[in-house]
Amino acid sequence: MSSVVDTLARLVASPTVSHRPLTELAAFVAERCEAAGFTVERFVAPGEGKLNLVCSRGPRGTDGLVLSGHMDVVPVEGQPWSSDPFRLTARGSRLVGRGSADMKGFIAATLHAIEALPRLERELVLVWTCDEEVGCLGSRALVQELAGRPLPSACLIGEPTSFRILRMHPGHTAVRVVTTGRAAHSSKPDLGENAIRKAARVIDRLDQLAEDWKRDVRFADLLDRPFVVMNVASIQGGTAVNIVPDRCTLEVGFRALPGMDEAGLVQVMRERLEGLATVELMRGTPAMLTPSGTALEALLQPHASAPEVGAAAFATDGGNLCKLGMDPLVFGPGSIDVAHKADEWVDEGELYRTIPVLQELIARRCG
Repeated sequence: MSSVVDTLARLVASPTVSHRPLTELAAFVAERCEAAGFTVERFVAPGEGKLNLVCSRGPRGTDGLVLSGHMDVVPVEGQPWSSDPFRLTARGSRLVGRGSADMKGFIAATLHAIEALPRLERELVLVWTCDEEVGCLGSRALVQELAGRPLPSACLIGEPTSFRILRMHPGHTAVRVVTTGRAAHSSKPDLGENAIRKAARVIDRLDQLAEDWKRDVRFADLLDRPFVVMNVASIQGGTAVNIVPDRCTLEVGFRALPGMDEAGLVQVMRERLEGLATVELMRGTPAMLTPSGTALEALLQPHASAPEVGAAAFATDGGNLCKLGMDPLVFGPGSIDVAHKADEWVDEGELYRTIPVLQELIARRCG
């Protein structure tokens, strides 16, 4: 029988970067779940080789437990990895590889926790998603597929939190901002209109808007940055050094807090940039806010690394899954501080620690 480290090595070896298919890894996960007695449903998602897995065991419609994680990972190009990112490498207790913390470590631990389960009195559902790293697109599609289906309300999303319990996170909205000008020969720039110069003015206005949003403070007891955070993430413009550029495109992200109107914030941005640029909504990941004091929170408390229940600064699939009647909590092995970076790692001890925690949760919620 393979160890959880062996299983993690197998998962890491599948390079499920979001722009690539993940059918091979999904097939491996599905096979392991079927071997453990689960019924596996495959839901095709938009994009080549993209699918979500819903694996269930126990009487349907009973309020047991959902365990969830995403199968995709972020790219490695341009990062200074000291070993092959898609080959799990042990360095002391650190297991290094892309996705080891975010979040294939949790998937590996779950696959071992479900081995040799007894008969379940209530339903256990495993939800494995695609394209979380590019806007939680997989879980968004899955919500449409599962609408109206009775699912357990208790939901654990195993993102790397260093075993802290998190019940809230902001959303993440991406917009495309475009300035247009008029092309001209660079020897006579006054005959054109420089779209990049207009973009510089746009950035100034966005900076002012970001400062204004900081004044609307909410959830200060949970968040380090209890306001809407904005990031001007990319800019592209111009075609040649001797042409006045007639177009410039910026991609901007902001993180709305629970209860805020995403569309309203986009409209505010449009109003601030009126006359300078157009603003197009690209995608939005909803915020998540789970009530305090849930039954799952009480079950997790003895295993938590801190008594306080906090919030994540990053978005998860929980913002979508809560639309299915779930009350998600985020809790898992590894640290978000090493995710998305070169030499991402998870501690081997944390990986093994996760297995009995999940087995206890399953026994308490589904036994």
